[in-house]
Amino acid sequence: MSLLGRVATVLSVLALCWTTGCSGFWVAVNNTNTNGGGSSTKDFVYVANGTAQTLAGFAVGTGTLTSVTGSPYTLGFTPTAVAINPANSILFVSGHTNVGIGVIYAFSIGTGGALSALNNGYAVSSVSEEISLDISPDGQWLIGLNANNISLDEYGINSSTGALTGPTYLSYIGLVTGTINASQVKVSPNGDFVFAALGTAGDLVYQLTTSTGLLTALNPLPPISTTTSDNALAVSPDSTSLYIARSGTNGGLAVYSISSGGALSMMSGSPLAAGSQPVSVVVNGVGTDVYVANHNGGTISEYSVATSTGAVSQLSPATITTVSTPWAMAVDNSSNYLLSISEAGSPDLTMYNYLAGQLSFSTSSPTGTDAVAIATTH
Repeated sequence: MSLLGRVATVLSVLALCWTTGCSGFWVAVNNTNTNGGGSSTKDFVYVANGTAQTLAGFAVGTGTLTSVTGSPYTLGFTPTAVAINPANSILFVSGHTNVGIGVIYAFSIGTGGALSALNNGYAVSSVSEEISLDISPDGQWLIGLNANNISLDEYGINSSTGALTGPTYLSYIGLVTGTINASQVKVSPNGDFVFAALGTAGDLVYQLTTSTGLLTALNPLPPISTTTSDNALAVSPDSTSLYIARSGTNGGLAVYSISSGGALSMMSGSPLAAGSQPVSVVVNGVGTDVYVANHNGGTISEYSVATSTGAVSQLSPATITTVSTPWAMAVDNSSNYLLSISEAGSPDLTMYNYLAGQLSFSTSSPTGTDAVAIATTH
């Protein structure tokens, strides 16, 4: 269907919703087992599977991954991103229906990690879905990077019901140059800034006022070259360093210091070498180690961070070979394990433990077909 056709279809549907209500329109979500209440301390990981249109949940134990009750959950739409609020009580899943309408679903997280649907679907865009999600540290704002390559979207969160208000669309056309490939959005742990990776178009920087949700565009990080792509982001726990998984010319792990005003300055020695096609980057909970998933190389690069200066150096060995091609990563809330998903499967989810920063295989589990996104409790 053409873009104009999709817009017309969506507008007609939304018009019907405004006049008659949408309760019968949105695809029903499996809401088996609530287990009651939010989970502030339990250690869970959730993986969205694109082709299977499911959401798989696991409890993280000592070297174990155990499916939560009701997993995998049938979504009825193609997921693209997942995010968990700081209270570990609500999980959001974005994606698109078979007619291309962007949706976000919310689930409550029970004490055993089981999920139950909180809302009945939420239209997020006239023509596209959120390709990446993150939540402000106060739990008030859900930030989405839209797959339309045009806008950063902000939603207010009702922390009790998971209901969303908005969105506020912030067009970044004119702020950046180059070919845009919206990849990932990340809110700094202190809640002051929002960063968005746009592929060969560089990176957006916004100042966030959490009390009101106001997002103010700051100077973006310009593209390095037409053959350089910024694919993923992570921010240090103290919000002073931005880590970028960068591929192509001058690729690797790019490290920038973040000033109190949001200005970015590349740190000495950056970028550090990584493997082929870096697509994901994470930092551990205490900020002492950084990891980059290299999609084409089937490896994860390992780095150590000097807490006194923020300087980053490669560990020895600098990489480990993964059991499957990595696509995205997350660190569990104990900071004892790194979890990696593979869009190619075999296995879909792999868990690694680390000693002095060095990764070693712990366990793995299938999740479904075509794992596309991962989120862990905090």
